[in-house]
Amino acid sequence: MTLTEHALKIGTSAVETVRPDEAVRSALRDFRPSGRVVLVAIGKAAWRMASAAREELGEAIAGGIVITKEGHSEGAIGPLAIREASHPILDERTLSATAEALEMVEGLTADDTVLFLVSGGGSALFEKPLPGITLEDLQSITGDLLRGGADIVTVNTVRKRCSLVKAGRFAETAAPANVEALILSDVLGDRLDSIASGPAATDESTIDEVREIVKQYNLQPSPAVAEALATETPKSLDNVRSRIVGSVSVLCAETRKATEAAGYPALFLTSTLQGEAREAGRFFAEIAREIRTSGYPRPAPCAVLAGGETVVHVTGEGLGGRNQEMALAAAIALDGLPDVAFLALASDGTDGPNDAAGGIVDGTTASRMREAGLKPADMLADNDSYHALDAVGALVRTGPTGTNVNDIALLMCG
Repeated sequence: MTLTEHALKIGTSAVETVRPDEAVRSALRDFRPSGRVVLVAIGKAAWRMASAAREELGEAIAGGIVITKEGHSEGAIGPLAIREASHPILDERTLSATAEALEMVEGLTADDTVLFLVSGGGSALFEKPLPGITLEDLQSITGDLLRGGADIVTVNTVRKRCSLVKAGRFAETAAPANVEALILSDVLGDRLDSIASGPAATDESTIDEVREIVKQYNLQPSPAVAEALATETPKSLDNVRSRIVGSVSVLCAETRKATEAAGYPALFLTSTLQGEAREAGRFFAEIAREIRTSGYPRPAPCAVLAGGETVVHVTGEGLGGRNQEMALAAAIALDGLPDVAFLALASDGTDGPNDAAGGIVDGTTASRMREAGLKPADMLADNDSYHALDAVGALVRTGPTGTNVNDIALLMCG
């Protein structure tokens, strides 16, 4: 097995260990509701979370709905309605599915429970705009923020204020029923008000923060959106219990365990990796060169890993995603360095608007691109990491994994 194959096996196997099924079942083993249970699951991992809940609770679930990304459902789950919609830019299917969910939780009593299963992607998959705000308004402002390189917390700070379900408003709608929220976190630091924009969490953001975001990203909101951004969100909820059942920290721990079992002592950097994807890729390549030159911070064989979620400022016209861009930048900086491999992988199997989950590169990747007639640096400048990596078999395609706990970056030195 080559070093790149070894790194890929370790990374993809670690993702398998953070699937939400067992986490949900474990969280529900002592769950004893007194009244009706209505299940609402949102996000990329919604189907698997809902399936596990149905297996654990059986007929105790009276009904409900699963709202997930297109292509992420795997069939019927008992009495639950299964709905798919677009991500990351929401569409009409999101609005109609959310309207169904709201109808299901209306009229519940204080003895009833909404089992609310939340995973990454929920912000785009669970939405009902405030009166006067259109779908086009939401698509426009979300697109502007993503193209500007805004991180997920920033994006959610803005769009939650345009919503009737985000920023705790879904929990308000469900009251007086209890809301039992099980959350698979894709937000660094596990901020409840940022995961899926916090439909059942009090909002920590302020109007002043929103004003700064509008200014920083030069947003041009419609009058209705501007009014919503100047309106305060709920700051207290008394009918919610929230539990984090999975996060990137667990993914990092499992990755580290696997590298060390394979004979590569691991240096864990952080579970909150942020910033520009290409800069992160170059940084890992610089660490690899230092290891090869001085044996610092660890002598080879070794591994260096981090979890988190980087961003891409899109200035070109190419195709890619943050992990693919990180991998391409690393490949360029690793050019000619022997016995190294670098993996950048999205745990949900979706890295940008394409079929790749990330990239796996080594010291030969850039030269193989040149042999194929490509100019790696030019393709990086054009944000075209997908085609650059695909040309040399360096894309990682896992398909939807059923989980979503940010990304993993793994450097291995043999």
